[in-house]
Amino acid sequence: MGFKPIPTIIAILLASLIWWIVPIPQGVEPAAWHLLAMFVGVIAAIIGKAMPIGAIAIIAIMLVGITGVTNDNPAKAMQDALSSFSSPLIWLIGISIMISKGLQKTGLGARLGYLFIAVWGKRTIGIGYSMVLSELLLAPVTPSNTARGGGIIHPIVRAISSSYDSDPEKGTQARMGKYLSLVNYHSNPITSAMFITATAPNPLVVDLIAKATGAEISLSWTTWAIAMLIPGLIALVVMPIILYWMYPPEVKQTPNAAQFAKDKLKEMGKVSLHELIMLGTFGVLLLLWAGIPAMLLGDAYAVDATTTAFLGLCILLVTGVLTWEDILQQKNAWDTITWFAALVMMATFLNKLGLIDWFSGVLETQIGHLGWGWIPSCLLLMLAYLYTHYIFASTTAHITAMFAAFYTAGLALGAPPMFFALIMAAASSIMMTLTHYATGTSPIIFGSGYTTLSEWWKAGFIMSVVNIVIFVVIGGLWWKMLGYW
Repeated sequence: MGFKPIPTIIAILLASLIWWIVPIPQGVEPAAWHLLAMFVGVIAAIIGKAMPIGAIAIIAIMLVGITGVTNDNPAKAMQDALSSFSSPLIWLIGISIMISKGLQKTGLGARLGYLFIAVWGKRTIGIGYSMVLSELLLAPVTPSNTARGGGIIHPIVRAISSSYDSDPEKGTQARMGKYLSLVNYHSNPITSAMFITATAPNPLVVDLIAKATGAEISLSWTTWAIAMLIPGLIALVVMPIILYWMYPPEVKQTPNAAQFAKDKLKEMGKVSLHELIMLGTFGVLLLLWAGIPAMLLGDAYAVDATTTAFLGLCILLVTGVLTWEDILQQKNAWDTITWFAALVMMATFLNKLGLIDWFSGVLETQIGHLGWGWIPSCLLLMLAYLYTHYIFASTTAHITAMFAAFYTAGLALGAPPMFFALIMAAASSIMMTLTHYATGTSPIIFGSGYTTLSEWWKAGFIMSVVNIVIFVVIGGLWWKMLGYW
């Protein structure tokens, strides 16, 4: 069979229950309610991993087309179902994932990690900060946080830990592997919050915010990066210290680690031409995403973010750093484009059919009865949104299901639109800290066996509290200084 029976049956039952049994609430159009039924079924299938997410997306597109919930005309209904494949934000992430393949193929990502360890690797906490710096440098151009944290950084962590005989199979994980793997993981959500291009769901957040505000707030790459810079950097500085206090490594002095890293760099040889091209391409991407040419020379020299990503990929193809075969083999990129398009399409039409406004109105009414001001009301909304991630195994599914309604409700309760947009955007990445199934990176690092389940969840909860306090308090003050609210 191409599907898991139990999760599939649960998804179908939930969709059928909403479609056929639950009465349509007053003020909700039947088409909106039926689309909600399909949407809930799709999200349930994703959470239960009934099928690969790309396959579920194809079924979702088919269902929207065949049921005609968006349009009575069959041809136009199918056009609606496929409409999000033209979204520049979706292609921005897909193309950026293809570009990030060059980090692994050329070895540039690993080289950066070993370079930092060679400089700061004389203490275990120094190795931790080396991992943090590597994450920070790679994040703007690596929209797959799983590839960044699990595919590039984690193998380095394992190699360093093994060199100090810190091995879960020998019961010696506490020597340093436990600490380094937790730093490795918890730097991932923070850097994901710092750039639109640092994790795949961020462009979805941008899209949902723009739609909720009638394009009044359309977060650019630069605006997002500047807004998240100060709280993100502070969170990255604080996190290794807190984890060091929670799970202190038995081996604190690591004079051999720097030499280990130098040996690895020697093994890799001189920086290759392809690595230099990769580095230059990243420089071009960052300059254009940050809008530097437009700042210096005027708006006529501005380049669209998605166009910039295509330019970067073209450079790598023309120079031979990546081949077309490499691009065709980037299953993660093509998969992301497919499921992103399906989920964005469903979320878009739930909004167009008025369901998001209805649900946010319900939230507003319920919280409004508490008689609180906008600050505690919106903090309650944000915390509820963040901690419901305990029941999600996909950040994209969570954001698609809940972001728009919670954000719209916050606006209705009086939250400054830009302030609440940034808080909710930060929470959409911070929620990755919570569980060992929160995002694609977590099962890779947790599966290496350096921590127990209770240690992982304890660290996740404490770091979620620390991070959200930093982003709300320090971030809020920073955004006030920037005039964002």
